[in-house]
Amino acid sequence: MKQVAIFAKVHDPRCQGVASELIAWLEARHCVPLVEAHLARHAGCANGLSDEQIRDQAQLVVVLGGDGTLISVARLFSGREVPILGVNLGSLGFLTEITVEELYPVLERCLQGNLRLSERMMLEVVVTRGETELTRCHVLNDAVINKGALARIIELETTVDRYNLTTFKADGLIVSTPTGSTGYSMSAGGPIVHPVMCCIVITPICPHTLTNRPLVLPDQSVVRIEVKSSFDEMVYLTLDGQVGVELQEGDTVEVRRALKTTALVTSRDKDYFSILRTKLKWGER
Repeated sequence: MKQVAIFAKVHDPRCQGVASELIAWLEARHCVPLVEAHLARHAGCANGLSDEQIRDQAQLVVVLGGDGTLISVARLFSGREVPILGVNLGSLGFLTEITVEELYPVLERCLQGNLRLSERMMLEVVVTRGETELTRCHVLNDAVINKGALARIIELETTVDRYNLTTFKADGLIVSTPTGSTGYSMSAGGPIVHPVMCCIVITPICPHTLTNRPLVLPDQSVVRIEVKSSFDEMVYLTLDGQVGVELQEGDTVEVRRALKTTALVTSRDKDYFSILRTKLKWGER
């Protein structure tokens, strides 16, 4: 692996410093650092590239920052299945589990092809208005439909594989991957699902009917949601908490498993359950 992409939380001075050191470290090992133009200006790198150029050339991706930064990079590389090494410069992340101290030993093994990978399923989300496709996107975490700040409860007619599930009357609905089960879905009362499992989780947000509970579906399922209610405020679809799409009455959101996965480089010194205990403070009083 000689072509190594570097992405970082650009406005974090610590990320800028680590990025500069990483560029020098890679060049000393005759690797080609592929640096996004904005980061390149902050890291003192002369050859900044566009996201598309980096996506086409990278053989390995290093992300400096937190889970949010890694999620955006995962969407950029959806379809290519390039290994992503997430380095957390703050508290331990669910996705960015490698520390700065572990970065270079782990990266050395990666360059030698000695990777420990965790394959994560993604979702393909398609928004349709009438006969027109408005957007198509892959997400690593979740797709969330929720109401505007002043909107009434919304009605979301939901089918699974063309079979009627129910019409959720709620503040919104979360459709998540196992990776995303520890995000917004968990906050809304959804289950924690081991991230290498293959399934789709549906979690209603503050449902009007208290018997509407979270539901775990097979990964082959196709979930179709139609916005049925009339409202004054807009309803929004949010993809991975980062990309927003305004929805109107009658719009449909179709969610299914994406054909490609995201491959995350994992630490040999941590397991998923130790990360859960640390992040969720299990066992502490």
